[in-house]
Amino acid sequence: MATTIRGTATEADLWNAPKDGRTYELVDGHIIVSPGGYRHGQVGLAIGSALLAHARAHRAGHVLDSSTGFRLPGGNVRSPDASFVANDRVPQPPPDGFASVVPDLVVEVLSPSERPAAVDRKIAEYFAAGVRLVWVVEPRTRSAVVHAPGRSRRVLDETGTLEGEEVLPGFRCPLADVLD
Repeated sequence: MATTIRGTATEADLWNAPKDGRTYELVDGHIIVSPGGYRHGQVGLAIGSALLAHARAHRAGHVLDSSTGFRLPGGNVRSPDASFVANDRVPQPPPDGFASVVPDLVVEVLSPSERPAAVDRKIAEYFAAGVRLVWVVEPRTRSAVVHAPGRSRRVLDETGTLEGEEVLPGFRCPLADVLD
């Protein structure tokens, strides 16, 4: 379960959070830490690497890792496990601090401590901010759920394929490839 480690907090507090390998987010004035773990990091990096290879080969945009904070319109700063921002939306110059641009694609890799209600809230927040595609990957069940605004969620088992759809055309990655 994510743990609140401060009371009312600001972006400056988040920026100064410990650099200890954990993911910190600013949510409703609280700094929240979500411990990952080995498997979580392995799967997140595998997906990010596949996205990066495709985005670079097609000069499609920027792929960012879990250390990137995105400032959402409601004031929260979220750090998805991997994300993609299309070229036409990449801020120029890219900011050193938190990004005000919202990703086109967000990847959330579930850790054993994450609760379904918290994940659903993140997805709703992402969609309200303008994210166009969310993949929620569950390493323990070797599955993923694909979310897109206005569509029913699609559940993939380990034989399924993550696809970039209209957000990252041509991207296809068998789920088993990022889980192994």
